[in-house]
Amino acid sequence: MIISYIDQHKAEYGVGTICRVLTEHGCKIASSTYYDRTHQQPSARAVRDEALSAQVSAVHAENYGVYGARKVWLTLNREGTAVARCTVERLMRRLGLVGARRGKVKRTTIADPQAQRASDLVDRHFDPEAPDRLWVADFTYVSTWSGWVYVAFVIDAYSRRIVGWRSATTMTAQLVLDAIEHAIWTRQREGVQDLSGLIHHNDRGSQYTSVAFTERLADAGIDASVGRTGDSFDNALAETINGLYKTELIKPRGPGGPSSRSKSPPWNGSTGSTTAACTSTTATSHRSNSSRPTTLKSEPSKPLRSQTRRCPDMPGWFRIPSARCWAAGPPTLR
Repeated sequence: MIISYIDQHKAEYGVGTICRVLTEHGCKIASSTYYDRTHQQPSARAVRDEALSAQVSAVHAENYGVYGARKVWLTLNREGTAVARCTVERLMRRLGLVGARRGKVKRTTIADPQAQRASDLVDRHFDPEAPDRLWVADFTYVSTWSGWVYVAFVIDAYSRRIVGWRSATTMTAQLVLDAIEHAIWTRQREGVQDLSGLIHHNDRGSQYTSVAFTERLADAGIDASVGRTGDSFDNALAETINGLYKTELIKPRGPGGPSSRSKSPPWNGSTGSTTAACTSTTATSHRSNSSRPTTLKSEPSKPLRSQTRRCPDMPGWFRIPSARCWAAGPPTLR
């Protein structure tokens, strides 16, 4: 503050006069102190903080303002900028940047007590050694201007890539059947014809234990695996993807969200994760600092023309014909 005051008035009164008057009034400062301060070079830390601040702000803005310190830190390291997590946290506090926070929960898993269920083949081990060893599945809800829309996902546990998805206004077996069909089609398009040895893991929802769904898995040579009743940790990976999808992409831009009228769509242009830190045609893992390619290279999949249609009055919103309602962006994490 004192330096700024001297800078403002030195042209009129001179540095020496101002410093003498300030010292006489109890604000001691010497002329040499002022000159040392004004000619002092910024420290190496200050220079690096300035450069990192620009990068942190850019990463946060590119991901719709939903990234917290952890994901910004992972993104910077993946892009080749070596930085400590505590440094990112400090800079984000200085810049006033925060990540998205999760909200309330709506129940979507309703078990059928009469249905036969497969055993749990995963036992909470979501670390397969290669792609197409373990798929996890679940569905969640999306609030739209016309009511609830349910969105089902199928995720490859190795790469965290969403290989299949579907949306509907009802929680029926057809919803999850369409999602698994999409996942099988995605892999077949990439040249994977044999899915034997693949485990499909889900919760005990009646949709996943239905006869039609279990028969489809058997026809594709996929082994079914079902977690325990009322224990979300048995399907923790799928629950996490659901939470990230809504927290990072839907809630900020859905009905009542702070960016609900934004013209930019609430997703990025890649297939396989919620945000850019984990997107590429060779999907990478959320949990690793370094890239973890799946070796499954292909161009991003696109939703069928019959599934979605852009809304002319609400940019960034799409129509789901079967649901006859509008949703904030297509229900895929593209």
